[in-house]
Amino acid sequence: MFKSPAQRVGLTVFGLLVAGFFLFPVYWMFTTSLKTPAQVLSPAYDLIPLSATLKNFSNAISIPNFTTFLTNSLIVTLGAVAFTLAAGLLAAVPLARMRFRGRKGFLLLVLVAQLAPAEALFIPLYLIMRDADLLNSLLGLGLIYVAFTLPFTAWTLRGFVKGIPIDLEEAAMVDGCGRWGVFRRVTLPLLGPGLVATSVFSFITAWNEFLYALVFLREKDKQTLPVWLSSFRTAFGTDWGATMAASMIYAVPALIFFLLVQRKLVAGTTAGAVKG
Repeated sequence: MFKSPAQRVGLTVFGLLVAGFFLFPVYWMFTTSLKTPAQVLSPAYDLIPLSATLKNFSNAISIPNFTTFLTNSLIVTLGAVAFTLAAGLLAAVPLARMRFRGRKGFLLLVLVAQLAPAEALFIPLYLIMRDADLLNSLLGLGLIYVAFTLPFTAWTLRGFVKGIPIDLEEAAMVDGCGRWGVFRRVTLPLLGPGLVATSVFSFITAWNEFLYALVFLREKDKQTLPVWLSSFRTAFGTDWGATMAASMIYAVPALIFFLLVQRKLVAGTTAGAVKG
């Protein structure tokens, strides 16, 4: 499309500017986490700190129950992602391949469920969790995250299932595969990109959620990392260095997850695509 060298250079420069615009806040957070309190509050901000300290990271990790918060976040987030993908996949396949009465109405209901803001559901969900004796429970919080992400997951995976030619499944059945074999050997490998997209959405929703975790989990040993991030306020104000260091630590599990998912995305786009 862009054949002349000037057009390619212009596009490259524009791309670098856009990337810099979105990466600069991350760089600001990283450099602030390496500064002393005096440097953080200094009117002159150094884009490249002349001196660095890791004390902010040690202060962040030394907060009581840090490992407990991290473990709770991983349990709730990964559990919600796994359950959402399993339930969403079981709903997406029949919605894409089967015809039954009320199918269009159910699809409309799935879309409507996505329109309700999380804040509007706060009181009803609180009453439901209270009556089910799931308040102050990681299981209850995980079920709430599943409820938030399952409609989007089912709808998105339905589109991916519909995008798989049914001729591939029929050819596999002609070759002797049963329905479970067709799903495992043909459909599931080709759903790799869809599973990745929905798992990323579920992970971000559960990992970053703060309000429900703050209110529904009242005991310290049940709280998650977003609540931990709000603990860097002292009688003298906010410890910005420790807050930025905590934010960097908070981003590490998400970064690891995305790197793992990226490799699975490449595998999912090619596995099962060629019959040999």
